[in-house]
Amino acid sequence: MSASSLRIGRVEHEVTVLGPGTRSVVWVAGCRLACPGCVTPELWDPEAGGVVAVERLADVLVAGAVDGVTLSGGEPFEQAEALAALICHIRARRPGLSVMAYSGYTRRTLERRRDHGAAQLLAQLDLLVDGRYVRGRHAALRWRGSSNQTIHDLSGRHAVDLAAPDVPAGMHRHVLPGGQLRFTGVPPVPEFRDRLAEALERDPPSGGGAIGTPPERAS
Repeated sequence: MSASSLRIGRVEHEVTVLGPGTRSVVWVAGCRLACPGCVTPELWDPEAGGVVAVERLADVLVAGAVDGVTLSGGEPFEQAEALAALICHIRARRPGLSVMAYSGYTRRTLERRRDHGAAQLLAQLDLLVDGRYVRGRHAALRWRGSSNQTIHDLSGRHAVDLAAPDVPAGMHRHVLPGGQLRFTGVPPVPEFRDRLAEALERDPPSGGGAIGTPPERAS
C-alpha cells in the first residue's frame, strides 16, 4: 500500500466511546499481532475491507468529525505513513481536531523503530493507547480493554479528560439492514463477541440476526 491510499474496514461518525468527546473512527485493515480475544479479528487480514484514497478519506473525516478522529483497527502503525499523510490533510483544513490512535505496539517500541512513517504519525497524535490486548488481564477501563494498556497524552491537550475517573465509556450498538448487529467500543467483559453470539442464538432478534462488523468503503 502506498502513502496515497489506505486499506480500511470501515468509518463511523458520532462515536462517543473511543476517545474524548464526539469522534469519527477509522478502522484500518491488517494486523500481524493477532491478539487472542481481539474484538475485531476480521481486520487482521491485510486484504480485508477496501482501498480508499487518502485525500478522499480526508474529505469524509473533515466533513463528519466533531471533536476529533480516532484510528483503530487492525493495527494503524502497519499503515503509518499513509495515516500520517491523512492527518496532515485533515489538519490543513481543520487544525483544531484531536487525533487519537490505538496500537498493539508499545510507545517505546514505536519510538525505537527506524520507521519514518511511524515517527511522523506519532508526532501528530494527541493520544496514544498502546499495548497488546491481553485476554487474561481484561479490565473495566476507559477506552482500553486490558490493564497492561496505557493512555499517553502526547500533546498535553487532554489532561482534563484523563483526570476523570478511569471507568468504561460504554458501547454503541447498531442493527444494520438485514438484521446484522454491529457494536462499537471496548467490550465490558472478555470474549464479548462469543458471548453475544451465543445469546443471540438462544434468543435471536425478531426476523433473525447475526453478530458482525462488516467492512464498508469510505469512498
